Amino acid sequence: MPPTFRTGTAEDIEQLRTLGLSAYGQLKHLLSEEHWQIISDNVSNADTYSTFLAKGTCFVCEENGEITGMAYFIPQGNPTPIFQEDWCYLRLVGVHPAHAGKGIGKKLTELCIEQARKTNEKTIALHTSDFMDAARHIYEHLGFKVLKELQPRFGKRYWVYTLEL
Repeated sequence: MPPTFRTGTAEDIEQLRTLGLSAYGQLKHLLSEEHWQIISDNVSNADTYSTFLAKGTCFVCEENGEITGMAYFIPQGNPTPIFQEDWCYLRLVGVHPAHAGKGIGKKLTELCIEQARKTNEKTIALHTSDFMDAARHIYEHLGFKVLKELQPRFGKRYWVYTLEL
């Protein structure tokens, strides 16, 4: 069966958590043990997913009953030290490594952009790193531009990307 895309719900949190560990687990060998532990603790914590669900919309890709990709769209009005009050933004975009290269990450990002347009957002933002080449390629292909470089995080270079809608 072809993959389906839908809105994620609270019932999906355990699968989202498992997916997060698989998707972001690819980074383990690129990070120090200390930095990997911080990321691992975040993506393995069910509260991470329920907090984002409470703030925004989760889009998932599902294949044969298994969630193979996810992306969270967070609307404006949820500022962070990285994201401005008047920006919407993407968080936790991830695809299971066994399903990489199928266009899932691109489709999930497109769904977030569509949601931003439907809700009359003006700017959509995200942050990504120098060790996330495939993600950066998708974002740049979809029109996101580097706005600024952040202070290093987890010992790596990070940038804020934005797309004006």
